[in-house]
Amino acid sequence: MKRTAFFVSDGTGITAETLGHSMLSQFRGVEFEQVTLPYVQSLETTQSAVARINETAERDGQRPVVFSTLVDEEHRALIGRCHGLVLDMFAAFVGPLESELGVRSSHTVGETHAIRDHEAYRIRIDAVHYALDNDDGARTRHYDKADVVLVGVSRSGKTPTCLYLALQFGLYAANYPLTEDDFDDLRLPQSLMPHKDKLFGLTIDPDRLAAIRSERKAGSKYASPRQCDMEVRALEALFNKFNIPSLNATELSIEEISTRILAKTGIQRRLQ
Repeated sequence: MKRTAFFVSDGTGITAETLGHSMLSQFRGVEFEQVTLPYVQSLETTQSAVARINETAERDGQRPVVFSTLVDEEHRALIGRCHGLVLDMFAAFVGPLESELGVRSSHTVGETHAIRDHEAYRIRIDAVHYALDNDDGARTRHYDKADVVLVGVSRSGKTPTCLYLALQFGLYAANYPLTEDDFDDLRLPQSLMPHKDKLFGLTIDPDRLAAIRSERKAGSKYASPRQCDMEVRALEALFNKFNIPSLNATELSIEEISTRILAKTGIQRRLQ
């Protein structure tokens, strides 16, 4: 089954996408064509969004699913009359909150992703810079500032996880790739030893690792199933030898990996 899903927002669309994706993920038998319409902030852009939704309904012969986070009441009313199943996030959540709190919301467009807390924004940017500067073991002299140092074989998801930890939680996350040289006698690189209590390991299924590496260097020893199997086995032995907490990231999203790292280590996020 195929359906179209629209994410309509007067801002970036990130909130509508996040909530929508969470709901749509529960329907595995349906393939959704997903369309994001951000910055719907005027009557003209709202009417254009309605026209696009209606055209899609006519083309598909069935109603699109429309996730809306529009704040303006007139714009919400217009979207509500489109030929789709409209799930109005603002009406669903803000109304009950107003009743419970006894306070009317500001109905201000763009508040979710506005820079209201400049200190929090600075923390996020500094953390991202740290992750980029301390990626792939290029530099290790600043590991004393790290909240966590991810270790694992090449292409096991260390870099994107570090960036997510920085962006979402404001954490200083570095990463260091362990190679064949480190596995010869199951030793940790000397540069990691002073920071052993900050290490967290990422492991991965060897077949999945070979597939990922083949996209980059097909036919190479680096991507061969035998090489990947050897590296993963040695990696896990190294984790066991030095009692490094670890996680198998094969079937996990970056979001899941990051939150599980926090849960396992007890690291406190800087951004709430």
